[in-house]
Amino acid sequence: MNLERIWAGWRSEYVTGATSEDGCVLCRVLAEDAYVVWRGGLCAAVLNAYPYTSGHLMLLPVRHVAELEDVTSEESAELWHGLTSAVRALKRGFAADGINVGVNLGRVAGAGVPDHFHLHCLPRWSGDTNFMTSVAEARVIPESLPASYDKLKAAWPDG
Repeated sequence: MNLERIWAGWRSEYVTGATSEDGCVLCRVLAEDAYVVWRGGLCAAVLNAYPYTSGHLMLLPVRHVAELEDVTSEESAELWHGLTSAVRALKRGFAADGINVGVNLGRVAGAGVPDHFHLHCLPRWSGDTNFMTSVAEARVIPESLPASYDKLKAAWPDG
């Protein structure tokens, strides 16, 4: 089986500009309150502006911290609480059959924003075998960010 390369040039500006003279993109998102679904005292959940699927959330400490091992125990506890709430909201709001949760630690591990630690949490559905990804080398996102935001805000268990 040959490994196919999927061109995603639209991510280049986002990834290379993730930390710039304007600062960290995730810190800017938090400061602008752009698609922040949940905000605790130390952590938050935001919609990914370049999602792999509708409802793709990122959970992160509000404090700018790059390394998992530098996250405080208080931040870690709140991050886990937020992740649990995110799973509930995705199941409730998107009728997800499963949830993917992941962390990319460092640029070589796939972190698009390596300077601000974050978790990914996204819904998955049984039978979701959209042919576009495999045949047309394109991903279809069936819902707008505002619609996903409204759905998640309404389904968030403690907010």
